[in-house]
Parts: sequence; C-alpha cells; structure tokens
Amino acid sequence: MRTQTTEPPRTVETAGPPSGGPAARARRTERAKDWARRAPLLPALVFLIIVTQLPFLATVVISFVRWNALAPDNRGFAAFDNYRAVVTDPAMRESVVTTVVLTVTVVLVSLLLGLGLALLLDRGFRGRGLVRTLLITPFLVVPVASALLWKHALYNASYGLLNGSLTWIWGLFGSDDPPQPDWMTDSPLAAVEVSLIWQWTPFMMLILLAGLQSRPTDAVEAARMDGASTFDIFRYLTLPHLRRYLELAALLGTVYVVQNFDAVFTITSGGLGTANLPYTIYQTFYQAHDYGRASAQGVVVVLCSLLVATFALRAVSSLLREEATR
Repeated sequence: MRTQTTEPPRTVETAGPPSGGPAARARRTERAKDWARRAPLLPALVFLIIVTQLPFLATVVISFVRWNALAPDNRGFAAFDNYRAVVTDPAMRESVVTTVVLTVTVVLVSLLLGLGLALLLDRGFRGRGLVRTLLITPFLVVPVASALLWKHALYNASYGLLNGSLTWIWGLFGSDDPPQPDWMTDSPLAAVEVSLIWQWTPFMMLILLAGLQSRPTDAVEAARMDGASTFDIFRYLTLPHLRRYLELAALLGTVYVVQNFDAVFTITSGGLGTANLPYTIYQTFYQAHDYGRASAQGVVVVLCSLLVATFALRAVSSLLREEATR
C-alpha cells in the first residue's frame, strides 16, 4: 500500500517593495513634473542646436578638407594641413597681434571710462535719468551705423566734425592754416579703437553701475562716520566690491571685441595694419576662396573665444553665488 507524501507549499520571496509602491509613484510623478517644466524649452533647444551647433560641426568637417574654389580639381582630404597653414601664415600672426592690441586697448579704456561714468551716475543729481539714457545710447546704435558715423561724420578729412572743429578753433586765433589730418590714414588702428571705445563704454558703465548700486550702504556710512575720505572709501570698500564686476565686464567685453568685424571692415577695410582675425577670415573665404583654410581659421578663433567665455561664465557663477549668500 502506497503512502502519498504531500510537499509543503512553496513561498515566493520578494526582494523588495512592489514596483507600484508609494515611493515609486512619487518618483514617477516628480519626473513627470520635471519634464512638464522642461518641455516648453525643447523647441528653443532644438532651434539653438540647428542654428549654432550644426553649422559649427560643418565648419569643423570642412576645415579638414582641401577646398579652394579657384582650384576645383584639387579637392580632397587634407588632414591637418589647413591648421598647419594657419599656424605658419605670417598674415595670420599679424592679425593675431592686431586683435590682441585692439582688444586690450578697447577693453581697458572702456573699463576706465565706464568706471568713471558709473561713479558719477551713482550720485544723486537732477536729470540723472536723462543723462543715463544719453550715455547708454551709443551701445544701442547698430555697429555698422556707428562705424559709418565715425568714418564720414567725424573722421572725414574734408567735411568731418574733427577737422571742422580744428578749423573753427584755429579761426578764433586768426589762423587761416589749421591742421587737417587724415585720421583714418595717419592713425588707422587708433581710429578703429576710438569708435569701439565709444560704443562699448556704456556696456561697461551699466555693469559697474549695477555693482555700485548693490554695494552695502551701512559699511560706507560707518566708514564716513569714522572719518574715512572719499578716496579711502573707494580704495578699501568700493574697489574690492567691484572686483567681480570688473572681471565680468572685462571678460564679456573681450569676447565681443575679439569678434568685431564691422568697425574694421567699414572704417579701414582691413588696410594699414588693422586686419584682425575676423577680417582675415573674411579675406581668406571671400577673396582667396580657400574654404578649407578659412574654416580652420574660424575653428581656431572659436576655440580661443570659448576659452575666454569659460572664464566669463566662472566669473558670473561666482558673482551669483556671492549675491545668493547675502
């Protein structure tokens, strides 16, 4: 007679809480909210990628190609030949020096003038709003219009305002032979620099004025009560407080002035030693029709600009962190 043995029921072990628990549902809800907040930004992100990143990738690809429209049969993969030609090109080296001199001069002088104007506008006086609006106006002028204004209305040797003012001043003293310099020929690089300083000083002024208005007033009042002079307050309180703003203004100004093309093209057409990097790229692309080398030059300029922009972003981040901790 057989005896049947019954096995005990098997138990299924679970490794953790069910997937549909409250914690999992909360995480899914939070992710859905995050995507709902980001979804309106996706079209702008896609547009930004199409407009900026895809052309840059195409430029990088072309920079490794031997492509000159004047020699259509000699086209092919050039490896690093275009970059080697960019490094060894004397005209490129001269344009680098010109770009550095132009950028450093414009940024430093604009910073100093902007700091002086910001200190003046930080004081209360009648008509300050009107004066501030008038000082901001040069920055709002279209760059090409600004360059044309300086070229024809101010620098022109025949009917420009500068030579007309010299004629009027010399006439006050009874002289009929006033100096009539040709500003764009005698000092071409200085002519470009002055026009850019006029345009970028309001930008520096706005950033530094924002820094002055965020200065803690209690420390300034306490220093005045202790007998500190105006210069001491500026040296020991105002200037250290403006350090981040000065760095930010200098870095942002450098990024923009390095890429300036309008003033050089309009005022001097790149002649007489005023050809900077953007104008040199223009000459290589549109005049020499060497698309591969022009693309390599553009990539080098973009990389240098990104290096400066990285420092600018770090300055902005540190400035925002300082403001958040107050």
